[in-house]
Amino acid sequence: MTEYKTTTSIFSKDNYIWMLAGAVVIAIGMFLLAGGKSEDPNVFNPKEVYSNTRITVAPILILAGLVIEIFAIFRKPKG
Repeated sequence: MTEYKTTTSIFSKDNYIWMLAGAVVIAIGMFLLAGGKSEDPNVFNPKEVYSNTRITVAPILILAGLVIEIFAIFRKPKG
């Protein structure tokens, strides 16, 4: 008869929830970073490309999501 060893997961349900939250924050940041397309390709509109959302808010959200991911990985499971 073969014995099967069961291993416990290194992550708990809370870790996975934090990881999902970090991925969502990163996705929102990437969504805000995208865009800036002009209807006429011969016209450059710096207000669309260099908007406050794309230059400041989106990178901060992406970095915050990465920090959340690191926190989720290194968080010790309860119990």
